[in-house]
Amino acid sequence: MNALLEPDSAEPVAAAIEASAPTRRPRRPLAANGTARARQQVSATAMKIVAPLVGAALLVLVWQLITVNNSSFPTPMVTLAEAVKLFSDPFYRNSPNDQGIGWNLLASLQRVGMGFGMAALVGIPLGFVIGRVKFVNNMFGPIISLLKPVSPLAWLPIGLLVFKSANPAAIWSIFICSIWPMIINTAVGVQRVPQDYMNVARVLNLSEWKILTKILLPSALPYILTGVRLSIGTAWLVIVAAEMLTGGVGIGFWLWDEWNNLNVPHIIIAIVSIGLVGLLLEQALMALARAFTYEQVSN
Repeated sequence: MNALLEPDSAEPVAAAIEASAPTRRPRRPLAANGTARARQQVSATAMKIVAPLVGAALLVLVWQLITVNNSSFPTPMVTLAEAVKLFSDPFYRNSPNDQGIGWNLLASLQRVGMGFGMAALVGIPLGFVIGRVKFVNNMFGPIISLLKPVSPLAWLPIGLLVFKSANPAAIWSIFICSIWPMIINTAVGVQRVPQDYMNVARVLNLSEWKILTKILLPSALPYILTGVRLSIGTAWLVIVAAEMLTGGVGIGFWLWDEWNNLNVPHIIIAIVSIGLVGLLLEQALMALARAFTYEQVSN
């Protein structure tokens, strides 16, 4: 009887067990995964570095091609040699009208800082009031819509008429062109605060100051910083044109003076310097905006 209970062979049983067992994929070694991830990071870093370098090389190539048929236009090497001379002593000062490019950039940055700072002191609080109070929003809305499209340089004659001086007029132009993005973005940020937050504040009977500091300001801060970033770019754009018209010390006046002297390499150097300073200001404010922008945590 025991012979009847024993299977004829163990092979069919083993085959059945192997067929019923789930198949497992071979795991990749951890070292291979780490190597692939490191390669991806190196590739991404290389793309961030190589792509801008290729773009810059293409720009220099186009520049060189333009100088082939235009002898009055300086070549990249000639401009580079002039830039080395200028930035070897950027802070010399022989007379009020003969100063290094460093002093001119600092003078322009000072005007931008004053006009932009006053615009922030006025525009951000006004944006909070416009976003918080519907009557004020309806009162100032048409005025902002009317004045915002006006060119900033159109305000320069008003500044010259009121202040009787070129430097305050230039600061006034920066102020008036910088204030609109801050007002609008701050008001939009306040208006987009979730209504649930305001309902909780009403239930807790919070004061207006606590609502402002604990609810409105943290929620609207990304919008405020976006307005600030847009304003600083516009302010730096306007100061160059304003200094061209008003004269004095500044990168805009220096550029126009070099044009009067037909010094084209210095004009190109001024353009590149203006672009680099504007880029640095933009990147600094973008870093500040990223530091204060928080993503919602998904459940």
